[in-house]
Amino acid sequence: MQQFASALLFGIATCGGDVTNAFSPAFPYRAFSVSVCQVKQPSHLRLSMPDDPYPSDYDADDLESTKKTVAVDMDEDDAAIRDELKRELILLASVTNRGMCASTEEENLVIDLVTQLEALNPTADPALNSQGDWELCYSSTQSFRSSPFFLAIRAFLGDDNQAMAENAFTIHDRATTASRIGKVRQIIDKDNRELVSEYDLSVGLMPGLPVKVKGTVVTSADLTAIAPETWEMAVRGTKVNGSNVPFLDQYLDDSAIEIPVGEAYKAISGSVPTAVLKTFYVDEGMRITRDIDDNFFVFTRA
Repeated sequence: MQQFASALLFGIATCGGDVTNAFSPAFPYRAFSVSVCQVKQPSHLRLSMPDDPYPSDYDADDLESTKKTVAVDMDEDDAAIRDELKRELILLASVTNRGMCASTEEENLVIDLVTQLEALNPTADPALNSQGDWELCYSSTQSFRSSPFFLAIRAFLGDDNQAMAENAFTIHDRATTASRIGKVRQIIDKDNRELVSEYDLSVGLMPGLPVKVKGTVVTSADLTAIAPETWEMAVRGTKVNGSNVPFLDQYLDDSAIEIPVGEAYKAISGSVPTAVLKTFYVDEGMRITRDIDDNFFVFTRA
């Protein structure tokens, strides 16, 4: 059973998913952006070494934590600034095909806009106020990594095997270049306990042939809010809806066959890996969520 579960997870990870072709040409535009200050590290600090008889001038308890926390901006005058930042972000998302064909300059502009929006977040407890239907408009990494399925793989491999995870995602990315992405959605239930990911795919059967298999990969996961901005997420299962394969489409939709990914992880390791997501910005129309590697996903209301 363990060998079967391992093969199942590896097969889906390496054969599923999709990466779209870059088709949106970039055109000149004016980016509204306020530069984020770069703070230089002082070069004159005295550091304590194990055999240094002279202690450091700084006590560790006196230093501020570098851990990022959610900000709540209550200034009503900042609403116009947020609206302008969001307009520029959505424009960049549209001309770069959700970030897939963004230049380095455009990527840096998006990072700047996202950083400013997170600092102007108007909502307290974003993790508890993100219910509803959301559609991905920009991703700083491969868009399939917003799915609970791939987030679980990253969590399962852990920080010690981050390079292995990145290599696996890159191989998966290159192996699915003939595919095309449709809509990428997330649905968070009103009780804030479940996240459902929907990933529309169009996959070419053979190069040069105008035959494509279409469908929506649906992955469900359990959510638990553990901090104002933080979710812990445990994947449950994955299935395919709306396939255009004759006979198979009706069979899949009627039977509601779901691959029990969570149970497969339990068979392999005894537990379901817990992925961590942090939302530092949410309002009535936009949500910005980061994964454990600080990749960010920008969603708009569907």
